[in-house]
Amino acid sequence: MRIAIVGPTYPYKGGGAQHTTELAHRLRAEGHDVVIESWRAQYPAFLYPGQQTIDSPEGEPYPNTRRDLDWRRPDGWIRCGRRLREVDLVVLAVLSPVQVPAYLGILYGLGRRAKVVALCHNVLPHERKPYDVPLMRALLRRVGGVDGGGNGGVLVHSEQQAALARGLTDAPVRVAALPPHLPARSPGASGGREPYGRLLFFGIVRPYKGLDLLLRALTQLPDVGLTVAGEFWGGLEETRALIAELGLGDRVELRPGYVAAEDVPGLFAGADALVLPYRSATASQNVWLGHEHGVPVIATRVGALADNVSDGVDGLLVEPDSVGALAEALKRFYEPGMPQRLRAGVTPVDPEPYWTTYLDTLLLLPPSPST
Repeated sequence: MRIAIVGPTYPYKGGGAQHTTELAHRLRAEGHDVVIESWRAQYPAFLYPGQQTIDSPEGEPYPNTRRDLDWRRPDGWIRCGRRLREVDLVVLAVLSPVQVPAYLGILYGLGRRAKVVALCHNVLPHERKPYDVPLMRALLRRVGGVDGGGNGGVLVHSEQQAALARGLTDAPVRVAALPPHLPARSPGASGGREPYGRLLFFGIVRPYKGLDLLLRALTQLPDVGLTVAGEFWGGLEETRALIAELGLGDRVELRPGYVAAEDVPGLFAGADALVLPYRSATASQNVWLGHEHGVPVIATRVGALADNVSDGVDGLLVEPDSVGALAEALKRFYEPGMPQRLRAGVTPVDPEPYWTTYLDTLLLLPPSPST
């Protein structure tokens, strides 16, 4: 099958780019003829406040990649669609409603010549703007043919996201868990070492990820420190002010900015546990990333986080949006022998079953058009 994936890849960074790249490699390994249609300019800087690109790839770049798409050039969107008229399947990797105008331009150029799947990492953002719903409705209806478009469907990563998608389109919606697409594998750490008394919060810092809850909970554990490593999408000065207000200045290390892949193992090696105090979530690689480095994970019961943590075996689960509940979980984690026991229970994820299911589900969408 001739397949085109439209989405970010190297030199773009982060989970979306890693997923697009891994998906292309795996489809090619299955014998398909795959091209990635990627970006030379994906977002206006004011809509993506973090670092967009990197100098060194986070994994093996995909060789058959075009990097022509530009958010400032609608004519290029249409040309891309026309170029893809000869492929059998077009996969649109949807990470943000900001991409929708470009994707609608591609669909306009494509016409009805190919099957189309909208692969939605998030159907709607965690922190929504007024234009998000109408943009995503326009895309998903167009993919499904409701507004004169193609014969396509939608792939999402959880039942909750499927419900959101079905509220926006009558197109077929299928669910497959987001498979592991970790940038590098690392041998798990030993389960026997004594705890350091330091926790890790890792990744892009946004309000829905609950760093403020973790900082407030930390005040109830006087001998425990915290490293916060990742890009701040706003709120850095407010976070510093909160740390000072709570008297945590000597226990919290802020490392704002993108963490390069080669620096990740060292961060996890110095942590007793990775803490994911999210208020909401869809799918996240961070549980698997922690386990890949031999680190237990303390996470809230939101999205797919709870599916990937075995409470009391390789981590702890806690109810979301509660400083008190999170503090109790942290205290439980530091009970005598608990850090060692949970660390000993950590097992790196086997990606193969996830990817087998994922590719099977993707290639089932959309259904073949009637003739």
